[in-house]
Amino acid sequence: MTARAVFLDRDGVLNRTEVRDGKPYPPASANAVEVFPDVAGALVRLKAAGYRLVVVTNQPDVARGDQRREVVDAINTALAAQLPLDEVRVCYHDDADRCGCRKPNPGLLLQAPVPDLAQSVIVGDRWRDIQAGRRAGLRATVLIDHGYDESMVVEPDVRVRSLGEAADWILRLDSGGSR
Repeated sequence: MTARAVFLDRDGVLNRTEVRDGKPYPPASANAVEVFPDVAGALVRLKAAGYRLVVVTNQPDVARGDQRREVVDAINTALAAQLPLDEVRVCYHDDADRCGCRKPNPGLLLQAPVPDLAQSVIVGDRWRDIQAGRRAGLRATVLIDHGYDESMVVEPDVRVRSLGEAADWILRLDSGGSR
């Protein structure tokens, strides 16, 4: 077991999504990636507090034939070049594949090296992220609420508007603050 981690969904947490019909879609290419303004600073603060920063992202458009794996990998490489990330874990499957790694399943969070899950947190923008965190037994779940048009199957511990606000909440929790 390694140190605690903050698991981060990619699209909608680190970078902007394109919202169509109330549903978020990932950038089409590495050139289209737009990192939210407060992300780098938030990640630096979390890393300084001793967290491993692990991206966990579903990319089902690869399985659907709507995106090439090389493009997804190029986007991840571009983000890793800009941000102090420790690791990027990707599920390329769709729901029909019934894999254990596609969120809301916890497989991406349980891959080696497995952090101290009871001291780890997930930050996501959809119910699938929150459910994966719950199923993995994480300390806390944080939802960046963009107002997508979808039902929340499970509620997070807290809703925030940005990764900066999420980092503030996580660091308060570390210092003995309440949920």
